[in-house]
Amino acid sequence: MTLKSSSFGIAKSISFRSPLAVFSFVAVLGLLAASVGILKGTFTAIDPGPRGGPPGAGGPLPGLTQQEAQLFAAGQTTIQEIDSVSGTIPNTGLGLGPRFNMNSCAGCHNFPAPGGSSPPVNPLIAVATLNGATNTIPFFITPNGPILRAFLIADTNPPTDTHLFTITGRSDAPGCSLTQTDFNSLKPNLAFHTPLALYGDGLIQNISTSTITTNLAADAAAKQALGIGGHTGGAGGSGRFFWKGQGTGLQTIAAGAYQNEVGVTNMLFPNEDDPTPSCQFNALPEDTGTRRNPPDYQKIANFVTFSAGPTPIPDTPSIANGRSLFSQVGCAFCHTPSLQTTGSSSPALSHKTVALYSDLALHHMGPGLADGLVQGNAAADEFRTGPLWGLGQRIFFLHDGRTTDLTVAISSHVSSGNPSSEANAVVGQYNALSDEQKQDVLNFLRSL
Repeated sequence: MTLKSSSFGIAKSISFRSPLAVFSFVAVLGLLAASVGILKGTFTAIDPGPRGGPPGAGGPLPGLTQQEAQLFAAGQTTIQEIDSVSGTIPNTGLGLGPRFNMNSCAGCHNFPAPGGSSPPVNPLIAVATLNGATNTIPFFITPNGPILRAFLIADTNPPTDTHLFTITGRSDAPGCSLTQTDFNSLKPNLAFHTPLALYGDGLIQNISTSTITTNLAADAAAKQALGIGGHTGGAGGSGRFFWKGQGTGLQTIAAGAYQNEVGVTNMLFPNEDDPTPSCQFNALPEDTGTRRNPPDYQKIANFVTFSAGPTPIPDTPSIANGRSLFSQVGCAFCHTPSLQTTGSSSPALSHKTVALYSDLALHHMGPGLADGLVQGNAAADEFRTGPLWGLGQRIFFLHDGRTTDLTVAISSHVSSGNPSSEANAVVGQYNALSDEQKQDVLNFLRSL
């Protein structure tokens, strides 16, 4: 894409070599437009957009031992490994399919660095027909839209998830014939989740349930006045992960995701996702490892465990004011700025302050955001408070990636019904701010 002129007189010809460059340039134009608006007295707060610069995420925790650093590095390599059906395609691992969503972990957890979330260009488009596969692109997958995982809304817990693709037609799956899910016929009964970033999940795992419940009980009168409740997720409050907060145990999560998303069976999840005999090409489980070379799912879990949380950019007066306003209007009651980890055998994880901006609890968000899914002990309109760290470079917002605009994401928290969104009053207080104050809040959020 090439811009031939500029209303701001910045340049007469600017070439964009990547979608992210477009995002960054639009952000610059937005900030300039806001500045012009202030001078003219017609200022309207806008989302500055994903910031440029280094990722500030994807690296190891500080203070790792030499062995832990090696485990992290091995896992970082493993999540980027491409899998084929039997490992016969050069530079690939084995175990893809028979049904799958992606051919590598980092294919979905990709941006702004391996271990992140949806990138600006959707990689699912290319994977659908890679190596001769005959898949069609589901209606909800678009070239510049978010990566989405589809679930069938039904009275089951957990809900049935539907794989996007099959290995039918691939050069390394001769004789395999599977029918791809007919998503068009299921359209009224589908719900979607975007991939969540994996950064800092080892720290999150080491935040105790008692810390979460104590934080929930704090400021009870102020929260009650705003209509904020909340409860812990998972069995016995042990849930920490996923949109519905039901996930526990990073090793189990890694093994389950590797089997379900990529199709690679392992010792914890040894069964293929489709038993059709003509589509079985490997001995099971496929991901076994050895004493000296652990299975891939363990390496993936090590990467997640020892990864550092995203690093915010330095403060400006606007960012500092936005942080203060964020707390004043009540956002910090759910998006708790920091929680403490408990003791751990790893000093890098032990008694650390985790600036995740989440209470890790479940809250009602009302019918406007409800996905209709009951998972763990989360109701159809309940979600774990999404950690905001790393939001500065995030592209898609909310559980289904419905918007790239932070202002739309905030307004989408408002929803009346039975139950109503617990964020209604807080967003009302945010809306009562001046445009300049709202811009400070947005600038703060994009600094994280």
